[in-house]
Amino acid sequence: MDEIRIENLEVYGAHGVLAGETRNGQMFMINAVLKTKLRPAGLADDLSLSTHYGHVCQFMNRYLREHTFLLIEAAAEHLAGEVLLRFPLVHSIVLELKKPHAPIGLPFSSVSVKIERGWEKAYLGIGSNMGDKQNFLDTAVRKLKKNPRIKDVRCSGFISTAPYGGVEQDDFLNGAIELQTLLPPYELLEFLHQLEGEAGRERNVRWGPRTLDLDILFYGDLVSGDSVLTLPHPDMANREFVLKPLDELCPWQYNPVNGKTVRQMLRELEEKPYIDTPVKSSY
Repeated sequence: MDEIRIENLEVYGAHGVLAGETRNGQMFMINAVLKTKLRPAGLADDLSLSTHYGHVCQFMNRYLREHTFLLIEAAAEHLAGEVLLRFPLVHSIVLELKKPHAPIGLPFSSVSVKIERGWEKAYLGIGSNMGDKQNFLDTAVRKLKKNPRIKDVRCSGFISTAPYGGVEQDDFLNGAIELQTLLPPYELLEFLHQLEGEAGRERNVRWGPRTLDLDILFYGDLVSGDSVLTLPHPDMANREFVLKPLDELCPWQYNPVNGKTVRQMLRELEEKPYIDTPVKSSY
């Protein structure tokens, strides 16, 4: 991806653990690499198709003057997030916040923290088999769209499917969701659990009935195998009710664990008995 670079931007801010630092303030320096697509602006010679680095500099200067943090780690974290929210053409940012006058008491040039943050594409599975299923799904999609750290939400159509896992219960309404998010995977998972809780989800029986079920299927190209979050979703290749809606959104999404695309996984399940009734999504 192309880059816009800002080097050694001087800003004055009141950040630090010591009382004198937040009272009197001091000079900070910023290095920033904005990762974005510059070709449209370059071909058209049109600034509106790019990100104005002058505006970014003015924004970062203003933000660090108007906010106070004890740690430069916190200042960098919040500043990076706000830049990504304020400038929609920036996909990710590498931000270094330097503190050349830190109270160390020894000769040094500067201390700094350096972080990289950005938008990541994720795919979710969504389902319900209790109460007003359509309403539970529609409400969850609306709440995803309202989260400022989630954008470009796109939902598949919903399909009616038989329950999975051998527990006798009502049929499910299932779908898939594509989105871009600034939330790291575990924070995204926490937010999904919050939405499930708001829908009255109770985790009493494994594979049992639920008002709302939200699962992370893919999070970028991340492979994770811990007990809290396994990615890509470990059982998707056996779940037609996951793969059918997912195939509508991203048929060529590659599963780095089994080396197959969503469409390839779906094709391998097509011969199994399965009846679904399409239900139009409101999204």
